[in-house]
Amino acid sequence: MTKIAVACVQENIGREILSFLDENGYKAADIIALEPKAPLGTQVSYSEDEDLDVFNLDDFDFSGVDVAVFATTEAVSKHYIPKAISKKIKVIDCSSAYFSDEDVPLIIAGYNNDKIMAAGKGLVAIPSAAVTQMLTPLLKIQSQYDIKRIVVSTYTSASVYGKEAMDELFSQTRRIYMNAPIVDDQKVFHKQIAFNVIPQIGDFIGEETQAEWAMNAETKKVFNQNIKVHANSAIIPAFIGAAQYVNVECNNDVDVDEIRKLMAQTDGVVVFDKNTDGGYVCLTDIQGEDNVYVSRLRQDTSVNNGFSFWCVADNLRACSAKNAFEILKLILSIKQH
Repeated sequence: MTKIAVACVQENIGREILSFLDENGYKAADIIALEPKAPLGTQVSYSEDEDLDVFNLDDFDFSGVDVAVFATTEAVSKHYIPKAISKKIKVIDCSSAYFSDEDVPLIIAGYNNDKIMAAGKGLVAIPSAAVTQMLTPLLKIQSQYDIKRIVVSTYTSASVYGKEAMDELFSQTRRIYMNAPIVDDQKVFHKQIAFNVIPQIGDFIGEETQAEWAMNAETKKVFNQNIKVHANSAIIPAFIGAAQYVNVECNNDVDVDEIRKLMAQTDGVVVFDKNTDGGYVCLTDIQGEDNVYVSRLRQDTSVNNGFSFWCVADNLRACSAKNAFEILKLILSIKQH
């Protein structure tokens, strides 16, 4: 019997991974739900009529587990993943804890699956949701047009900081409508998030934030070290989803019509691009969807071989949980052979 452990099942991405497992026929008996410091008796819903007991990650023995998915923060991953890999099991890390390690491949399922076998520690990582969202429409473009430079502006919902941030957005919005002060309701964000845009995701690393740095570093690890990336990342007052304006410059001559065809042929990408009012996709259109949606694709005449596009996605489901789940299936398939 296959045993799959999912850590941090009470957080957004962990819940979405459980949804993928349920939707694809994995039985509750095959799933082990984990949470740090989980009190005895804690449960999490799995299917319409089943709950999973949540085990304490602190004292859980990973012996007998086939694959563990850590839908955790960087700090939690660094603390608990060594314990898991010491049991010689396969681990998928959804945080940025180990992505810079040379023997930990950064995987986008369907693009660089071959690197799973090269994972020296039995540990693979997935890119951040923002990087997966940006690169997925470019997977076929990279091989044919040889991308030279990317400039991206990201507009990410409060969900990137988890449930507490989403609750803060809701609470502040409610207080503003009630004409109540919000000064004492800024625990996650350093600025008001309701009806505002905050140009910071993560701590600062020099002049860049962690999110902006990751867009550069992770893109280079997935594609190649020669690509130049400049990112600008902001939090917007939305609960779920992320939007991006992506500007791409290539080394080879660009044909936008061909690029549109290649994007439309890419698994996980939907091109909806009409030059009319409303002929594009927005955040409210994609919550709960599994794909990255591309609109506003056009030539960039300010540079040679350039184009730009707008893309939106459910950052929790389409850009994190789906990738982790697809990699999980690949690992289980490899183990069976």
